[in-house]
Amino acid sequence: MILPTPEQKEQWEEEGYLVFEDAIQGEDLKRLQSAFDYWADACKADWLDRVEAGEAAATFYDIPNPFEKDPVFIDIVDYPSYYGALMDFTDHDLIILAPQVRTVAPWPVSYTGWHPDVPQSNPLHIKVQIYVNDVAPGCGEFAFVPRSHKPDAGPYTRPLRQESMPGHKTFPGKAGTAIMFNSYGWHVSMDNASNVPRKSIILIYEKRTPGRIGYEQFVSIASYCQTPERRKLFSLDG
Repeated sequence: MILPTPEQKEQWEEEGYLVFEDAIQGEDLKRLQSAFDYWADACKADWLDRVEAGEAAATFYDIPNPFEKDPVFIDIVDYPSYYGALMDFTDHDLIILAPQVRTVAPWPVSYTGWHPDVPQSNPLHIKVQIYVNDVAPGCGEFAFVPRSHKPDAGPYTRPLRQESMPGHKTFPGKAGTAIMFNSYGWHVSMDNASNVPRKSIILIYEKRTPGRIGYEQFVSIASYCQTPERRKLFSLDG
């Protein structure tokens, strides 16, 4: 297990985020890209039907039930380049809540505004966003307000324009980059004014809370969770 360096620990505590460049590369990245593109295409028609029916947003879509689509989406949950940091920051008591395998369509306005995901009263909540394709500035890159995860930070308000948020940092990056952030902090997807969809995977984790995830949520993929570590990560042992 690759544990975080003292410098990474300090940045995580003070800034609320870490960037892992080349977190996934080589054949593993090609495998992830292939599965992403295949299932995004296979699920696109259903998404467009739901958009037409007014049941889904036109600005982004997620591949439904990705863990059941291809085991590569399971394998990245405990991927070595960032898994040790996740474990360290949660005192080795980590669970996965859900994945979001997301395509953000080119659109002059982002599908979301600045926000935190959970209140400070929530158990530590961490997301890892993995870029599946290269994400240039202005192409819907992730953005975060460093130090906004701290209990005494703010107050913050949602600005009219994404780029008007005081103190924010944007994170363009090449395919395979992983951005880990504390979900107490304020973050957003910037506007995608390009003609290229942003493809990314958002893995949602939390420090274990009894009863947070029921056994039945991931029982369909239990055959891919044979080690005690994976069974605990996917809440398959109660």
